[in-house]
Amino acid sequence: MAGLVVVNIEYNRDDRGFFIESWHRKDFAAAGLLYDFVQDSHSRSRHKVLRGMHYQDMRAPMAKLVRCTVGRILDVAVDLRVSSPTFGKWFSIELSADNQTQLLVPVGFAHGFATLSDVCEVQYKQTEFYQPSYEGGIAWNDPDLGVNWPFHDPILSNRDQNQQSLKQYGENPAFK
Repeated sequence: MAGLVVVNIEYNRDDRGFFIESWHRKDFAAAGLLYDFVQDSHSRSRHKVLRGMHYQDMRAPMAKLVRCTVGRILDVAVDLRVSSPTFGKWFSIELSADNQTQLLVPVGFAHGFATLSDVCEVQYKQTEFYQPSYEGGIAWNDPDLGVNWPFHDPILSNRDQNQQSLKQYGENPAFK
C-alpha cells in the first residue's frame, strides 16, 4: 500500500542478547525515509487488548514508526486518504520482540494493534506531538473495513468502543 513501509533492520544477536539501532537518521534518509521525529511513546497491554484505529488530522498530522519490544502484536494500518486508490483498505503485519520488524505508518492512515501474547510493549516514534483535540478514529470492527482481527471480543477503551464508521469518516474526511 503506497506510503506504508515495513522496516527490517540488521541487528547483532549473540548469547548475551542483541543490539539494534531502531532509528538511524542517515540510514533512513539514504532509504528515502526523511522524517523528523519529535516524540517517543511506549505502551504496555495485556492479551486481547486492541488499541485503535487512531489518527491525528491535518491540524497536527502524525507519522509513526512502530515496533513491538516485548511480546507480539498484530499491527494494522488503514488508508484514510480519500483520493488514494487504496482508500479504506487495510494492511496488517505481526510485529514482535523476536522479529524486530517495524512499520512506518505515514500521515493519512489510521493505526491500531491487537495484543497476541500474554503481554506486549509497543514503542513508536512520532513526527508530531500527541494532541488529543486533533485525534480521530475509525471503528475497529467496521464491516466496511473488514479487518481480519485475531479475536472478536477484544478489550477496548471507552473511546475505542465508540469510534465512527468509515462511511461517517467519508462525510468529513481528515485526509484528502
